[in-house]
Amino acid sequence: MNNQTNTKKINSLSTYYLLGRSGLRVSRLCLGTATFGTAWGEGWSISEQEAENIFYTYLDAGGNFVDTADCYQDGESERWVGKFINVRGIRDRVVLATKFAMTMDPSNPNAGGNSKKSMIKACENSLRRLQTDYIDLYYMHHWDTITPVEEMMAAFDELVKSGKVLYVGLCNPPGWYLGRAQTLPEWRGWQKICAIQLEYSLAMRDIEREYVDAALELGIGICPWSPLANGLLTGKYQVTDSQQLEGKGRMTSTWVTDPDVEPKSSRNQRIVDKLVNISEKIGYSPAQIAINWVTNRPGVISTTIGVTLLSQLECNISALEFEIPAEELKELNEISKPDTAYPYVFFNEFTQRTIMGDNTVLKEPSAATRN
Repeated sequence: MNNQTNTKKINSLSTYYLLGRSGLRVSRLCLGTATFGTAWGEGWSISEQEAENIFYTYLDAGGNFVDTADCYQDGESERWVGKFINVRGIRDRVVLATKFAMTMDPSNPNAGGNSKKSMIKACENSLRRLQTDYIDLYYMHHWDTITPVEEMMAAFDELVKSGKVLYVGLCNPPGWYLGRAQTLPEWRGWQKICAIQLEYSLAMRDIEREYVDAALELGIGICPWSPLANGLLTGKYQVTDSQQLEGKGRMTSTWVTDPDVEPKSSRNQRIVDKLVNISEKIGYSPAQIAINWVTNRPGVISTTIGVTLLSQLECNISALEFEIPAEELKELNEISKPDTAYPYVFFNEFTQRTIMGDNTVLKEPSAATRN
């Protein structure tokens, strides 16, 4: 039964939010463009015409936040995005994010990584492919495990001072690295981080242990990637009695961005079943519900959506038109709740009583108390 008319509707792309502790205004859904190109083969590539239709449909719906990377489709994604922007003459309308760190020249040890040399060269190449003279948001794509964090943050600051980059962010860093990377600019007057890209979905809630609180404390906006967990949360995959995964998509035909998402685990299957159940109740698809859930989590500013079909984009854009009913939301939260690991097992009411005794001690007065 379709109950969409009984569900509170909210406009998803016509309202913009500040990205972290910055003045940059972005849509709640960010258009990911990893599929824009032909280099990565079936399951990951679309034609230029298909990409153009997806790109302009997103912008025409009110979206303004576009995410790419130098390595996507071996540079073709950046070239297409730059072309689409310039055809319409809308550079200032688009908040353009790209990334560096992955090598584009495997024979050169300095072609990849987080060093100043790698970053500056990668930035120059991205600017050329994107046909622009500045990048709105420049991400470190991956930590290379060896470059000193102060070198990378100083290089970020130089790019900002040069006008080639306006804001900076990190993707997939260790928690300690994020804290140090934000503290150094505070001490030295460098450009601070305003965004962090992290994997986040009902199937992958690991960031809740550390990163959400860190982002809120440090003034960094969270931009989730893979909100559908490699497509698992669309409900299009089934596990047979013989524990075989069936369904048409990347998980059964090609590589995926996170192989650690286990589609056949009992936990993830319960999550998918619950999404399907809620979908039947409220009339929105499992994918829409999953995107809605992650986009409304604490600290999340803009969720990255990647598609291969225009119909998928249109479905995703509608994912924020509703509120998940309270009871169903509670069930989703409970069924997907991640295990509590050390040392987080100590951050509970019992331990707090051993610290505070019989006293009630809170961080700040609630709104009700103030009023």
